[in-house]
Amino acid sequence: MKKSFKTINQRAEAEIIEKKSRFIANVLPVYSEEEALNFIAGIKKQHYNARHNCFAYVIAKDIPIIRFSDDGEPSGTAGKPILDVLLGEEIENAVIVVTRYFGGTLLGTGGLVRAYGKAAKEGILAAKIVEMDTYIKIFISVDYSLIGKIQYEITNNGHILIDTEYTDLVKFSVYIKSELVEQFIKNIINLTNNVAKIEQENEYFLKVIDGKVILQ
Repeated sequence: MKKSFKTINQRAEAEIIEKKSRFIANVLPVYSEEEALNFIAGIKKQHYNARHNCFAYVIAKDIPIIRFSDDGEPSGTAGKPILDVLLGEEIENAVIVVTRYFGGTLLGTGGLVRAYGKAAKEGILAAKIVEMDTYIKIFISVDYSLIGKIQYEITNNGHILIDTEYTDLVKFSVYIKSELVEQFIKNIINLTNNVAKIEQENEYFLKVIDGKVILQ
């Protein structure tokens, strides 16, 4: 299993205007430097008449690949602010290209830094940040009198409740991060005086968006 990490969910675009200059952020999840470079080249071709196409990307490896470019903007005013958004959000396997169409008014170095950073941030928000991690699916069957205790244990500790089935017993289906499974089971045993029926399924590498899990 791969380690846990944060990335983006999908290809996205966002635009901001600063003193009539257009800053268009294009964002893509990528898993190799070749993918990132091809995307950058495609954006540059699409916006061939733009003054600047600045970029940054982070590719997860044993030694991460981190690159950025100001593409003609003053040094440190474009590529680095874009990269700082990726690093600040701890996002891996993603590329951001911010295209600038000059609006006739100079922004100054501080203005450029803010504009490129803001555009990159808007692009990330449009693409949606996702958390990738390993989870194990757990089934817990208990008597109705124990519903409250189980619900509290699940929600209070940030576990992901998939479903609750009501028959002669109550059956909870839950995703638990792999490293937390052992402690979770101990807690359930203690809370229910060892009367809960607990089953484990396989380990999954999951994508979590806004607290909702998607099976890969």
